[in-house]
Amino acid sequence: MTERAPATEPQVGAKQPSDQQQAVEDALVARVVASFDHTADPRLRKVMQSLARHLHAFIRDVRLTEAEWNSAIAFLTECGNITDDKRQEFILLSDVLGASMQTVAVNNQAYANATEATVFGPFFVDDAPRVPLGGDIAGGAPGEPCWFEGTVTDTAGNPIAGARIEVWEADEAGLYDVQYPDGRIAGRAHLYTDRNGTYKFWGLTPTPYPIPHDGPVGRLLTATGRSPMRASHLHFMVTAENLRTLITHIFVAGDELLANDSVFGVKDSLVKQFAPQPSGTPAPDARPLGERTWSRVRFDIVLAPAGT
Repeated sequence: MTERAPATEPQVGAKQPSDQQQAVEDALVARVVASFDHTADPRLRKVMQSLARHLHAFIRDVRLTEAEWNSAIAFLTECGNITDDKRQEFILLSDVLGASMQTVAVNNQAYANATEATVFGPFFVDDAPRVPLGGDIAGGAPGEPCWFEGTVTDTAGNPIAGARIEVWEADEAGLYDVQYPDGRIAGRAHLYTDRNGTYKFWGLTPTPYPIPHDGPVGRLLTATGRSPMRASHLHFMVTAENLRTLITHIFVAGDELLANDSVFGVKDSLVKQFAPQPSGTPAPDARPLGERTWSRVRFDIVLAPAGT
């Protein structure tokens, strides 16, 4: 049996293929899919055969031209050339196509009252410095101070002591530390919950920023009339024994970009009220803030069981 292309509406400006042409294309799909029949790993076989079917279906659906195919190869080559240990253009491409969020959705199915996951992003760095509870992750990065606090529990409400919390964010200029050329470490750290599952730290009030758009992904966004801007957020990665690792953000309520986040990362449950604090308001830990304004937010985190 040959692999049939899904029925589609005729494409604008494209001639509908004849039955003879359809048969030629069907036969090629069947041969490509069959070429993976003897793949020893059953999961790899399933993935490759499904990829072949969907890739060929896309080519046939849009009636891809050879010039377009060449442009696509050049685009992917440029994505590879611009990628280094500080920038991952393929993650950006996955993000703006919604593939990252779809993968997150598939792999983090809703479970009871567990906190929702969202995209990882391209700016996580291993071995961020540890700060104590109530410490400052900003590391001198410019921006308005923000007090973050909350608890980590399981879905039954039991506090999780010793949960590792990785946090990272951009500064008020819209840049992560790794985007600066001087090797600074700022706007990122890790800390651990106390015996009551509580955490607290100082960071920066999140502000909007553009994803890197000076490369091929940026040109793609421009060509398609899309903005590179991300809604204001701070990243969390939370790990604890026997519980599902959570990768998520919190977003700022009222941000105009919530409905148009360039990587589709916003979920309503992750939008939080960042309460502005006027100049002169005492800090919760008596930190001297002088005449600076600041904000505060609470984010209670619930982890699902491992394997769910």
